[in-house]
Amino acid sequence: MELTYEIKRSAARKKVTITVERDRSVIVHAPANVSEEKLHQIVESRRLWIFEKLHHEQKYQPLPHPPGKELVSGESASYLGRAYRIELVDDDDPRIRFANRFFIPRSHVGRQRQVLRQWYIDRAREKILPRARSHAKSLSVEFQQARIVDNRYRWGSCTAKDNVYFNWRLIKAPMFVIDYVVIHELAHLIEANHTPRFWSIVSAQTANMERARKWLRENGQCLEEDV
Repeated sequence: MELTYEIKRSAARKKVTITVERDRSVIVHAPANVSEEKLHQIVESRRLWIFEKLHHEQKYQPLPHPPGKELVSGESASYLGRAYRIELVDDDDPRIRFANRFFIPRSHVGRQRQVLRQWYIDRAREKILPRARSHAKSLSVEFQQARIVDNRYRWGSCTAKDNVYFNWRLIKAPMFVIDYVVIHELAHLIEANHTPRFWSIVSAQTANMERARKWLRENGQCLEEDV
């Protein structure tokens, strides 16, 4: 069976890595000086692993409900692994308040999704980025910068320039899942590929690694919704 993939080169990259995105695209991240023939050999050597990822049943199962639900009183939105009720309220303060439920001012009617999305992004910066700094110390690694980004199909990434990026949608997941994703990306600063050494590093730092991976397999597509 033919295997198609996209090559992304970087002069700063030292090793070849392969990722299978949630949209089923295969990306080969390569140093600038590696020939296409060599990259093809590497891809062929990982063919079985790639096809296992491409045909993962849970990873690509249909969403349990259609995206784009209305954000009205009585609906719910997720935060740190739990679903909380939404209430539209009469309030002069335009900010969303959270106290065991989301209080969204009626002044935002018609754009509740946008303001809740921004609320999530702000909370992700407050909670995820400090975890990255803390776990980096535990792993004795340093990154150039850590940022919250909008990337629907990846929970996190580590670049060739030692930057780590995290999907803001992670803020809807439990903290043990967030910690797993953070440690996973930071471990790539030590080991670029998903080798046995890489997984040994992650498991040593993540008490709930298998539980977190299972949670993402079962709930990942729901997280991909904007709210």
